[in-house]
Amino acid sequence: MALSESSRNALLPGFLYAAPAAASPFAAAGGVGGLAVAAPSAASAAGPAVWARAPSEPGRRIEMYSPAFYAACTAGGVASCGLTHMTVTPLDLVKCNMQIDPAKYKSISSGFGVLLKEQGAKGFFRGWVPTLLGYSAQGACKFGFYEFFKKYYSDIAGPEYAAKYKTLIYLAGSASAEVIADVALCPMEAVKVRVQTQPGFARGLSDGLPKFVKSEGYSGLYKGIVPLWGRQIPYTMMKFASFETVVEMIYKYAIPSPKSECSKNLQLGVSFAGGYIAGVFCAIVSHPADNLVSFLNNAKGATVGDAVKKIGLVGLFTRGLPLRIVMIGTLTGAQWGIYDAFKVMVGLPTTGGVAPTPAPAKA
Repeated sequence: MALSESSRNALLPGFLYAAPAAASPFAAAGGVGGLAVAAPSAASAAGPAVWARAPSEPGRRIEMYSPAFYAACTAGGVASCGLTHMTVTPLDLVKCNMQIDPAKYKSISSGFGVLLKEQGAKGFFRGWVPTLLGYSAQGACKFGFYEFFKKYYSDIAGPEYAAKYKTLIYLAGSASAEVIADVALCPMEAVKVRVQTQPGFARGLSDGLPKFVKSEGYSGLYKGIVPLWGRQIPYTMMKFASFETVVEMIYKYAIPSPKSECSKNLQLGVSFAGGYIAGVFCAIVSHPADNLVSFLNNAKGATVGDAVKKIGLVGLFTRGLPLRIVMIGTLTGAQWGIYDAFKVMVGLPTTGGVAPTPAPAKA
């Protein structure tokens, strides 16, 4: 990950790097949201597991689990989710239309053919603006709050139980983060689905959002919040817990050297591989709710019962699933790759491979 000093400087503003002195503002007992952040000892300050050097300023550092650390993770989440979801807009567009109108969009190949014939090549990126904005906001909350809750629950559990029940901590941390992230995503997701599945409704966000609000009110933007939670919370729990587990297994069984001795490029390769495998599981677990979200945001006044009656139980689990597995597997692998690449570029370690580190017990 060789970068010029100017490129690295541009990634985060300078104030996010804590001063090396013991009087760092992030060493205060208050911490974040009541989470105590203890100042490191002289021994721990020298280790990469506790401190990460700012790449452009050797004398200044980002303290792990400090506000600066969470700010960096939040920024990485924006880049990770927003860009990847926007890139796969054509796949998402075909998938949503296969879920809403399977008689017209019979398969992946025919779906692309219908869209190309009716809307031209430009039609493949219809709805890209609400996709970019919505998933950027979601990624910021998803990754930033996951890192916070993972550490917070580890501190509550204590060192012994944090190591013993680390998978439960991953599940609880990711679920907590996703509840918040979906509140940020829901309005843009509602507009995106309507723009993508109703030709002629709107060109994009600028005219689609006012039309949506005029038709269903501001509350209509959150009509799909419960199905969205139903889709995204299991998805994110699987995404983070399986990623952490897969990465740990790769370092344990497939790579002879400890993670700390592996090159950054190898670590990023592990992040992508672990993310792709996790994405396949994510797609399967969350697919029924994904069908519900598409149906409810497309049909005014529709209910979950209407969706189940029209789509059928088998259809909820299978309609559009192969395309979604390809899309989500690639998406999740790319997200973890981008997220960890961002962390490496600002001087932080990659995610996974070690259990969460609880705060030391008070004397």
